[in-house]
Amino acid sequence: MKRFHVHAHVADLQASIDFYSKMFGAQPARVESDYAKWMLDDPRLNFAISCRGGTPGVDHLGFQAENEQELAELKARAEAADRAVLDEGETSCCYARSDKHWVTDPQGIAWEHYRTLDSIPVFSEHGKAAAAPAQASACCAPRAPKGQPVEIAVNSSPSCC
Repeated sequence: MKRFHVHAHVADLQASIDFYSKMFGAQPARVESDYAKWMLDDPRLNFAISCRGGTPGVDHLGFQAENEQELAELKARAEAADRAVLDEGETSCCYARSDKHWVTDPQGIAWEHYRTLDSIPVFSEHGKAAAAPAQASACCAPRAPKGQPVEIAVNSSPSCC
């Protein structure tokens, strides 16, 4: 069963962890110096926050698949939406190794579809993102100017979650 995913940038990680822990009635499943994630079952939600750059607010939305079949179904739906799909394949970000792809809606909102393969001890294994967390963005979701659609370039930076 797929799980809805939301990733938000926050200005104060500890204050946000305290707030969301009370709001969700649960402690995060993972906490790092720059990141926290809740894996809720009611509703099925993977809610992640990070303080790795970017303006505070929602970074991207997505669906976390539990298996290859669900991920393939999500990719087929994204392709049927007549938008460019960025297929990253296996990549690492947000303390996880994942198989993923991205699609951006007509308003420029990035949607991540992924299946987590493994946990890793670093935010990312992609050069500067791992070495300089203060300079890296929380995620490398495709970006568009406000109100403009985005065409996803194949050379986009690695993504997360």
